[in-house]
Amino acid sequence: MKNNNKHSSHRHHNHGDMNHLKHNNSKMEQHGDHKHHDHHAGHEHGGHGGHEHHNHGNFKELFLKSLPLGIIIMLLSPMYGFELPFQFTFPYSDIVVVILSTILIIYGGRPFYQGAVDEFKQKEPGMMALVSLGISVSYLYSVYAVITSYLTGEQVMDFFFEFASLLLIMLLGHWIEMKAIGEAGDAQTELAKLVPKDADVVLEDDSIETRPVADLKVGDLIRVQAGENVPADGTIERGESRLNEALLTGESKAVKKGPGDEVIGGSTNGEGVLYIKVLETGDQSFISQVQTLISQAQSQPSRAENIAQKVAGWLFYIAVIVALIAFVTWMVIEDVPTAVIFTVTTLVIACPHALGLAIPLVTARSTSLGASRGLLVKDRQALEIAQDADVMILDKTGTLTTGEFKVLDVKLLNDKYTKEEIIALLAGIEGGSSHPIAQSIISFAEQQDIRPASFDSIDVISGAGVEGEASGHRYQLISQKAYGRNLDMDIPKGATLSVLVENEDAIGAVALGDELKPTSKELIKALKKNNIQPIMATGDNEKAAQGAAEDLGIEYRSNQSPQDKYELVKTLKDRGKKVIMVGDGINDAPSLALADVGIAVGAGTQVALDSADVILTQSDPGDIESFIELAHKTTRKMKQNLFWGAGYNFIAIPLAAGILAPFGFTLSPAVGAILMSVSTVIVAINAMTLKLEPK
Repeated sequence: MKNNNKHSSHRHHNHGDMNHLKHNNSKMEQHGDHKHHDHHAGHEHGGHGGHEHHNHGNFKELFLKSLPLGIIIMLLSPMYGFELPFQFTFPYSDIVVVILSTILIIYGGRPFYQGAVDEFKQKEPGMMALVSLGISVSYLYSVYAVITSYLTGEQVMDFFFEFASLLLIMLLGHWIEMKAIGEAGDAQTELAKLVPKDADVVLEDDSIETRPVADLKVGDLIRVQAGENVPADGTIERGESRLNEALLTGESKAVKKGPGDEVIGGSTNGEGVLYIKVLETGDQSFISQVQTLISQAQSQPSRAENIAQKVAGWLFYIAVIVALIAFVTWMVIEDVPTAVIFTVTTLVIACPHALGLAIPLVTARSTSLGASRGLLVKDRQALEIAQDADVMILDKTGTLTTGEFKVLDVKLLNDKYTKEEIIALLAGIEGGSSHPIAQSIISFAEQQDIRPASFDSIDVISGAGVEGEASGHRYQLISQKAYGRNLDMDIPKGATLSVLVENEDAIGAVALGDELKPTSKELIKALKKNNIQPIMATGDNEKAAQGAAEDLGIEYRSNQSPQDKYELVKTLKDRGKKVIMVGDGINDAPSLALADVGIAVGAGTQVALDSADVILTQSDPGDIESFIELAHKTTRKMKQNLFWGAGYNFIAIPLAAGILAPFGFTLSPAVGAILMSVSTVIVAINAMTLKLEPK
């Protein structure tokens, strides 16, 4: 009883986590999906991006509502003192600009100021602090310039054009970024959907009472009909059936269960009616344990750092220090007004237009490229982390293998029959069964254009197989264990063998197995080439796991419960390894959430999809290879864009401060603005050149 052991060991291991579960559930209700909102989005800008998305407003709405204000300000204000052909002024238009700019900085600037406060609290000023500094200085100095113009009658240059364009570009960049990241669903809600809301409780007089699952008690007897999901963990009192536990345990085939066997709440009852005695309910149940693991995983921060945030941090300190030096120097050399102009020019030019778009533009391009290949990247950081990954843990069933049983081989064990006759007998004797193994034998015969033999009668041999009569002969199709004698034949690795018997003599055998997907071997080669160690972790038994692992030439772990997979990821991470987890079932959800990068294959469950950072819609291992390629290329583009975006600033800041003034060269604000635009265009074009190799 592999599944039962797995279940109970898992349950006992986690009893101590119940208070944690309650705590996490309430926390999740208050804050949504902790991992994807507060943590993953949070690291976009050094730990506050998640707050931006929730508390600092929706960037799409902020941008669209700020756009008309910004456009009017830019039409009424000269750029760095140079009037452009589309600009115009009228009496007191500068007062209108001051009013509109005040509205814009309060409304559109709010997320940046809140972000800057978060950064300073963490003692890590970065992008938000730099943007806040740029918009504050340009706004305050421009208001001062307008007031001075009215008081003295002299025209003083303002920076309203730069203020408005900077704010709009930053809002646009964040909108693009948030859109590309996407929002994660709540894995816990999806898990809860597996458990039915009501249960049929059998009373002492054998009548049935429908009760909410929440009201079930340990010891209750419940009835579960064919096709229904089991409402709670328990043991079967009466009835036999095959239960599909694939979504919970990763086990590839429906498991036959009868009286005395344990069943897991959330698994699907196949054909028979079951009477189950409730063993665990609510917080103690298997699904709740998995929920607890997901909560724990989602609350663990990733160690990946955001390069743009670091660069912005350096720029912040450089800009402030250089601006202060410029102010003091020019105050000594010239006068206070000149010093103020150089200082403000330095701080405004330092503001990273190109840097603000460097990452979002690559993200947007990378996301759309991935989507066209069936790669849905929910968390941008997944791409940055994946290219440095050390280990990839792969689920077997449905990920590396098809998850469907197929005939791998048919052997002839008696010269009285031809191979075609054996296949016809196999298909005939399985004709009345809807079992997946029976269906795979029937499909195999159809593919070979072999008509199933006609059987007069077919009976089930309990726990062994089937028997039937055809053309006066009695045949049995039974398991190798039920046959009880050794067969002189090679069995494909990881295969299940059924023996066709006539008069107690084996006349043929059929090997069935869960086939490797065609692209699995290519994926393993690609991983090794990229120095990523593949490890297969599966809920399947030792024999099935060993067969697949040997075929692929990789390390493996068999009989893995959700807790085991979670512990494997945790152990590897504790050793300082960057871990990618690939899976498709609920049993993979906790480890998908804990891993540095979680990849869910699309044939999997909604829970796995919600716990993952990347989703492969086509369930093709070749797409994992494409994801690794996308990760490398995206990260390279991001670094190139950071170089262009920040490189401009590292050159422009000292020039704006007047470092070359003694040699007769000063960077006029107009030229600074042109350079800023050029670096933004280069960053945009570079992002658009991101491409993937054709499949």
